[in-house]
Amino acid sequence: MPNYITPKDFARLANLPIKTILAELMKNGIIASLNEKIDFETAWLVGSELGFKVKLATAESPEEEENKLKTALDNEKTENLLARPPVIVVMGHVDHGKTKLLDAIRRTHVVEGEAGGITQHIGAYQVERKYQAITFIDTPGHEAFTAMRSRGAKIADIAILVVAADDGVKPQTVEAFRIIKAAKIPFVVAINKIDKPEANIDKTKQELSSQLSIIPEDWGGKTVCAPVSALKTTGISELLDLVLLVAETEAENIKANPASAAIGTIIESHIDRGAGAVATILVQNGTLKCGDALMFNNMNIGKVRGLNNYLGKKIDFAGPATPAQIIGLKTMPQVGDILQVGKGEKGNLKKYKNRGSMGQAASGENGDNKDQPAKKINLIIKSDVLGTAEAIEESLEKINSKEISVKIIHNGLGNISDGDLKRAEATNGIILGFNVKIPPVIEEFAREKNIDIRLYSIIYDLINDIKKEMDKIIEPTIERNLIGSIKVLAIFRTDKEEQIIGGKVFEGRAEPSTSVEVMRNDEFIVDGKITRLQAGKQDINIAEKGEECGLQITAKPMVKEGDIIKIFKEERIIKKSKPL
Repeated sequence: MPNYITPKDFARLANLPIKTILAELMKNGIIASLNEKIDFETAWLVGSELGFKVKLATAESPEEEENKLKTALDNEKTENLLARPPVIVVMGHVDHGKTKLLDAIRRTHVVEGEAGGITQHIGAYQVERKYQAITFIDTPGHEAFTAMRSRGAKIADIAILVVAADDGVKPQTVEAFRIIKAAKIPFVVAINKIDKPEANIDKTKQELSSQLSIIPEDWGGKTVCAPVSALKTTGISELLDLVLLVAETEAENIKANPASAAIGTIIESHIDRGAGAVATILVQNGTLKCGDALMFNNMNIGKVRGLNNYLGKKIDFAGPATPAQIIGLKTMPQVGDILQVGKGEKGNLKKYKNRGSMGQAASGENGDNKDQPAKKINLIIKSDVLGTAEAIEESLEKINSKEISVKIIHNGLGNISDGDLKRAEATNGIILGFNVKIPPVIEEFAREKNIDIRLYSIIYDLINDIKKEMDKIIEPTIERNLIGSIKVLAIFRTDKEEQIIGGKVFEGRAEPSTSVEVMRNDEFIVDGKITRLQAGKQDINIAEKGEECGLQITAKPMVKEGDIIKIFKEERIIKKSKPL
C-alpha cells in the first residue's frame, strides 16, 4: 500500500466489499467515507486484523529522481545543446526585502497580495534584460520554508543572496548561504535597503566577511556585492547585468536541448476546483507541449491538457528553463518531483495517488517507541497548496520535544470538510486551516460539536499558536535541591501530626517551608516539612552551619534523638516548548 489510501481503493486492493473495510475502520474508532484518505499505519492495522500482510509501497528516492535529470542532460550530444535562460534563486533573511526585490525586477505587485509580506509558496517568473530571458525561482524567505528553499537552490544556476544594509547578516542569511554552498552554485550579493538613513554598506560587507567569509570584490575578494534599493528600484538594472555576467562565465553549464522530450521539476502544486490537479513545472531539458503524456517514477500521470505561462496566459509549449503551469494531471505531484514526457505504466496509479509526506505524524511516531513524548496534540491540517503543507509539517517537527509533540492525524488540501470534523471529533483534535475556508454548514456543525477550528494566512502565527497550546499542556516538574542537614539533639513535643525538635545544623543551612527526609543509621525513616524555624524562641528565616535551632516538623511522629534531617528546597520548573 502507499502512504495514504482511500477505503474504496483499499477494498479493491484487498478484493473485499467496501463495507468490510468501513466496518473494520469503525471498530478502530475511525469514521471515513469511501474517498477519504487513511494513513498507512491505519491501513496496516485494519489489513492485519483482516488477515493480510501489509507492506508500504516504495517509490524512487529523491536522489534517484535527480539522477534521472542528470542522466537526461548527460546523454545529450554536445552539438545539440543550446544556450537557455539562466535560472536564478533569490534567498535571504525574512524581511530583508527579497520579495520586494523580485517585485522591483518584474514590475508587478506580489508584496501587496501576500499575507504579512511573506511569500507563502514557490512560484517562478521570467524577465528580460538586454534581449535575454532570465528565470527567477521565487522561494519563500521565511525560516518555515527551509525545505522549499533547499529545493529551489538545487534547480537554480545562480543565487542572489539578499542582505539588508540596515540589518546585516542574520541567522537565515547564514542558513541561506549554507544552502547555496551545498548546491555548489555561483552567487552574487544584493545589499538591499540602501535608501534607509540607517543603511551601512561597509558594516554589512564587514559582517559578510567576518561571519560568512564572503570577501567583496572591492575588498580584494571574488564576490560581487551590488547595492540596491528594491523600494526605490535603484541598482536593479545593474544587478541584472551582474547576473548575466555570471551566467556568461557559466555558459557551458547553462545549456539544454530544446528538441528533446521534456523533463523538469515541480515547483508548486495545488488542487483547483475547476481544473483539478494543477502543477507548476520548471522545464529543465526539452520542450513541453500540449498533448504530451507525462510520467513520474515511470507511472503514467496524465496528459498535458493545457499550459499557462507565469502570467496565467495560455501557451502551446514551454522550452528549457521556462516555468509553466500544467493542467490535466490525473494525480497531484509534489514539490520537488521530477516529471518527464513518456507514456509510462498504466494501472498502478492508485499506488501513487496518496503517496508522500502529506498526513504523516510530525512527531515521527512509529508504534512502540519508548522515547515517544508522553503527551500529544492531535492536528488536522488543511492547506491551499502542497508546498505550504510541507512547510507547516517541517515547522511543527522543529517544536516537538520529549515532553510533548504534535501528531498530524490528517494533512490535506482544500476547504475544511465534514470528514475533517469527524477526524477531529474522533481524536479530540484541532483543525488548522491555511488559506482555506469553512463552508457555513461545516462551521455550524463544528460549533454544535464544540470542535476547535482555526484559520491562518501566516505560517508563523499557526506555529506560535500550537506552541502556546503545547505550553498549556506541559506539566511543571519539581526539582529538589539538598540545602542542608541537621542532627537531632532533643525532642521537645510530639503531637499527632507534628513534632517540635531541637537540632544543630552541621551542613549547609536550614529554612522554613522546606521538605525534609529523616535518616537513621543511613536508612530513610519518614519525610515531611519544616513549618517553623526558631532560635532563642524567635522565628527566623535561616539557620546557618554550626547554629542550633528549633524546628516544627509536619510528619509522622517518628523522629528520635540522633537522627539526621536532610533539608530540601523544592523548585517548580515550568518547561516551555522548543523555541522557533
